[in-house]
Amino acid sequence: MSDTSFEKFKKVYFIGIGGIGMSAIARMFLLEGKEVFGSDLSASEVTDELQKLGAQINIGEPKPVNGENFLPEGIDLVIYTVAIPETQPQLREARSRTESDGSNVPVFTYPEALGILSKNKFTIAVAGTHGKTTTTAMVAKILIDAGLDPTVIVGSFLKDQKSNFVAGKSKYFIVEACEYKRSFLNLHPDISIITNIDDDHLDYYKNMEGIQQGFTEFLGLVKNGGTVVTDSTHKNIAPVVRSVESQTDRKVELIDYNQIEDSVSLKIPGQHNIQNAKAALVVAEIVGVAKDVALKALSNFSGTWRRFDYHGVAKSGVELYDDYAHHPSEISATLQAAREKFPKNSNNPNRKIVIAFQPHLYSRTKEHLEEFAPAFSGADEILLLPIYAAREPKDPNISSELVVEKMKAAGLNAQFFPTFESAANYLNTDLKSGDVFFTMGAGDVSKIIDIIEK
Repeated sequence: MSDTSFEKFKKVYFIGIGGIGMSAIARMFLLEGKEVFGSDLSASEVTDELQKLGAQINIGEPKPVNGENFLPEGIDLVIYTVAIPETQPQLREARSRTESDGSNVPVFTYPEALGILSKNKFTIAVAGTHGKTTTTAMVAKILIDAGLDPTVIVGSFLKDQKSNFVAGKSKYFIVEACEYKRSFLNLHPDISIITNIDDDHLDYYKNMEGIQQGFTEFLGLVKNGGTVVTDSTHKNIAPVVRSVESQTDRKVELIDYNQIEDSVSLKIPGQHNIQNAKAALVVAEIVGVAKDVALKALSNFSGTWRRFDYHGVAKSGVELYDDYAHHPSEISATLQAAREKFPKNSNNPNRKIVIAFQPHLYSRTKEHLEEFAPAFSGADEILLLPIYAAREPKDPNISSELVVEKMKAAGLNAQFFPTFESAANYLNTDLKSGDVFFTMGAGDVSKIIDIIEK
């Protein structure tokens, strides 16, 4: 995809290039022939793939690369993740270069960069606390299969393309719209989907009213004559929808995806995915895709990376899966889908579903402490790993051990494991053929699968 706002830049630096969204724009620039540089605190599959494409990436804490400078010479554009502080050395240098020497190196956040890409495109923005990655991928699958040649930026790897970025040549831009720190307010949507609204990112929004206000502002960006696709009767969405309906200065059509009566057949399990598919079908109809084409595309949809993601079979005969679920609602939905796909029956009366869960963020773990036990009630056994801190400093008042205590009090079979290796060693002896194992969480818990005996 080419955009006049970015065409003149030749040498771009990404701070936090390993972020799934950041890496998508980096891929786009690499395909356009730009020099791409970047940094991230840790290596990952994402950074490995970017390096294969030609990106030059520094891993670990920022270090000077040229004298006292943290950025290479000649950088003419800097894009950074909103997860880093303003004191980050590379960001601070980027700002000081522009202010002190008149080099006028533009500095954009990832959401601001997305907004620039979105401005002159027919933008389909998919938002929601849960399900936005899968729904974005479903919409992309439909439009790609229909020959509409969209550009796509999604918060996971599309399995057909093995990428989180698709370079299209048409007017259509399909983008996952993240609500964190109101990032989605940079977009210019023609169609906005809200899959659901739940109590997440409370470190920023504080409460449900704050979250709803953010989504209200997001729907306020839908262009005149555009469309909102959502579940208008959902208790947390209804107040947001009412704010749109009360507007008189523009015309925005509201479509409830629950009105879709067509039977949707999917490869991936779970009622929540049926709902996601219905939202995608509404979008298909809006842009003129024939219903039979859309339904066929959905029936062939194989999911995305880290969403009920199959990783083969262990030496013991156990099936291995990985899932990004980290909020109690997501955990519950994934386990419901797992029970649907792997029921206990006459062939497997003792089948166990075992989860290795890595809580994500101290703040989120504390906020949802009482909700994890009911969310995991569908699991036979839960292995708790240490909290993945990500952007947060250690909080001594919350721990995975405390989550285990709450789970045991609720009658669940839960244990704490201090390392991935200790969990993998336990699994190598505890699981038997016919059992199913999931790594679950938004951090790096999937590494356990790499060290289970194959």
